[in-house]
Amino acid sequence: MQVSIETTSGLERRLTIGVPAEQVESEVQKRLQEAAKNIRLNGFRKGKVPMKVVKQRFGAGVRQEVVGEVINRSFFEAVNKESVRPAGQPSIEPKEIGEGKDLEFVATFEVYPSVELGDFSGYEFTRYKATVTEADVDKMVEVLREQQASFEPVERAAADGDQVNIDFVGTKDGEEFEGGSAQGHNLVLGSGSMIPGFEEALVGLSAGEEKVVPLTFPEDYQAEELQGAAVEFKVTVNTVSEKVLPELNKEFYAKFGVEKGGKTQFRKDVKANMVRELGQAVKNKTKSQVMDALLENHKIELPKALVSGEIDVLRNQMMQRFGGQQQNFDIKSLLPDTMFEEEAQRRVSLGLIVGEIIKENDIQVDPAKVRAMVEELASTYEEPEQVVEYYYSNRELLAGVESAVLEDQVVEHILGLAKVTEETSSYDDIVVNKTADAE
Repeated sequence: MQVSIETTSGLERRLTIGVPAEQVESEVQKRLQEAAKNIRLNGFRKGKVPMKVVKQRFGAGVRQEVVGEVINRSFFEAVNKESVRPAGQPSIEPKEIGEGKDLEFVATFEVYPSVELGDFSGYEFTRYKATVTEADVDKMVEVLREQQASFEPVERAAADGDQVNIDFVGTKDGEEFEGGSAQGHNLVLGSGSMIPGFEEALVGLSAGEEKVVPLTFPEDYQAEELQGAAVEFKVTVNTVSEKVLPELNKEFYAKFGVEKGGKTQFRKDVKANMVRELGQAVKNKTKSQVMDALLENHKIELPKALVSGEIDVLRNQMMQRFGGQQQNFDIKSLLPDTMFEEEAQRRVSLGLIVGEIIKENDIQVDPAKVRAMVEELASTYEEPEQVVEYYYSNRELLAGVESAVLEDQVVEHILGLAKVTEETSSYDDIVVNKTADAE
């Protein structure tokens, strides 16, 4: 086999590979002879069809199959010989595949970039410390009560936080516009679910009252025809209801899986969940610092094939969140590559950097840490032992945990070399405010 390699641009390589004709033809002949033993054709007994006839009937198909296999096999032999690592599938261009002639083809592909790791001792990170206090638990209990709140009708004017049931009609230049009308619509005043000014205008109205509300749509409103448009809403208030928080009693606790132990057990469970959430948030906050530092200090040329593959993964994940694969529309038009490109580039970059750290430092996944993570994941289920057993019986699930643990070990490796300062914080700052910022 003859091989020549050239760099076309950046990470792209072009391999020209030549395979002697006899290597292809001998394999074709071998397969035709094997096939002839079982071929049945009219006028011939099984296994007695002349080779000339076998070749006429099946030679082209067999040869095409053999050529494909030889190209595939010789490509991987060639990249091993040249010590290159293809990133993604190659583009194959046959140059000569004629019968009796040496097989020649060109394979164009990208290679993995080389990653030169920096000195981690110069990195600086902050590791946050926090505890869950009884005051934090009190706040969380109130949040849970808010989530279970109901609304009861009242005979008074609507106030902020009340729920009003309304009919409304929106008009633009005197004409109703699409999506601007509804009947029997429940709206919590102060929720921010309507355009600015709508909810505020209903404060002070009582059941049975009407009001015309002049408003202007935001310039960035999703419907282009309404961006910055001056409109009017004629609103009729049907009912006014105030929020009623549930009592802390047996029925309330049962909604959160607490059948015995009452208030004490309920608060204990709430605190345990908060502690678990806090620990994960602290871990993620530290990990985020490390990953950002790795990206900032390592600029890598990325293989387009890897980025494209990651874009497809992200797009499919979003489709699954929206209820799986849909039919009758072009997914790439609905969710174009540009939506995912930045995140895909980040993930590919980090994958390459983290992979090099693992390789250079021979970091092996710690089975004890894997077990601990699986048990932590299982602890939120009613029968954690069965969940642990399921993880260890499912290679794909376990591999995901092992990958996460290995990444955590890389983070700890870097933290062990870097300058780390500790800072005391609170549950609200780490968990609550972080969630609010994300939203």
